[in-house]
Amino acid sequence: MGAAATGPDDVRFGLWYDLRNPEQWRRPFEQLYADVLDQIAWAETQGIGSVWLTEHHFCDDGYTPSPLVVAAAIAARTKDLRISTNLMLPALHDPVRLAEDAATLGILSDGRFDLGIAVGYRELEFEAFGRNIKHRPSLLEETVEVVRRAWSGRSIAFGGKRFDYPDLTVHPQPARTPQVLIGGMSPPAIDRAARIGDGFLSTQNAHHEMYVEGLERAGRPRSEGAIYAGQWAIVAEDPEAEWARIGQHALYQLNEYIGWGAFGPPDETPRFPDAQSIVDAGAFQLWDVETATREISDLLVGQPLIRDVHFWAQLPGESVESGSARIATLTSKVLPAVRERLAAERAPAG
Repeated sequence: MGAAATGPDDVRFGLWYDLRNPEQWRRPFEQLYADVLDQIAWAETQGIGSVWLTEHHFCDDGYTPSPLVVAAAIAARTKDLRISTNLMLPALHDPVRLAEDAATLGILSDGRFDLGIAVGYRELEFEAFGRNIKHRPSLLEETVEVVRRAWSGRSIAFGGKRFDYPDLTVHPQPARTPQVLIGGMSPPAIDRAARIGDGFLSTQNAHHEMYVEGLERAGRPRSEGAIYAGQWAIVAEDPEAEWARIGQHALYQLNEYIGWGAFGPPDETPRFPDAQSIVDAGAFQLWDVETATREISDLLVGQPLIRDVHFWAQLPGESVESGSARIATLTSKVLPAVRERLAAERAPAG
């Protein structure tokens, strides 16, 4: 589990996708998916090293319900790009089928796929799939156990609180076993990631030290830890002007999450009234090239367990072309400067 601390050329920079297509900005889903696949293939040639896919169900805007299918399409269009979920909801899946699909992705991608998961929070989804939301922790932990047995070629014979499987083995196994990455923002969820995960899917960088402390509580050395850091930041030459143009898309994104209960009970969590209130609250950061270089470099120097830093490719309803312009700024101006600064920071003195 985990990996040794990385150097400046080992940290990957990636893109996060939810493939949402809200009605007020809607285009044909076929066109959206085709444009995104083209964008990802292009982004890999520009230095993007990872893609992260999310999962939700029964969303009017088409929020990705089938990330593993999308992942297979990405694998067919790319060569070296790592493909991961950030994140899937194992409580809504049969663990053996999830293991089989992830293993197949591992084979199709030549070992480039990792499985990122979390307990979930949206009651509608649990009810629709016949699961009790109160069982989220045990559903996730038992899924991890069954999935790892399936990938190892061992018997999946298992009798737990939520699942019961006979003495069978799952085939084929990928040559490279996918990692199981676990996300969360609450202390129990972060402790769970430290205890049973191969890495931690973080959001907005606030919980990294809590994860490291969780590794220590679990009796695991830091060297077994790894952090995959999702960013809520807009990187542009003129981020304020960019925000004036795309802020309504962020307002839609965050208020939908609030309405689903992502940040607490929906009736107790206020919505953002406008795009500026999002920035004022720090829910999105606005970075120009110099600020982005400093913030990302400081983040990586301060926390050597970070393996990947990734950004939303575009916000819900924003055009793919608009997102690609920011990707170009990130890859052509920010990332080279970050790598140069990291190399200088880690170079031996004298």
